[in-house]
Amino acid sequence: MQYDSILRFDRVSEITGLGRTSIYTKMQRGEFPQGIKLGDRATGWRMSEIQQWIERQAERRDSGRK
Repeated sequence: MQYDSILRFDRVSEITGLGRTSIYTKMQRGEFPQGIKLGDRATGWRMSEIQQWIERQAERRDSGRK
């Protein structure tokens, strides 16, 4: 079994360069990975899903799409 790290918000924000409002707006629009509820006031994201999102952004840039 392979394990995937769970990133908390501050790390996701640091990696993506996005702020809280941008992340949650993009999540609502289906443009960003959905968070995983970890507790009453805690959300995390799978590292692999964040990496895939970053790769898709780079592919869009390279293809000239917005």
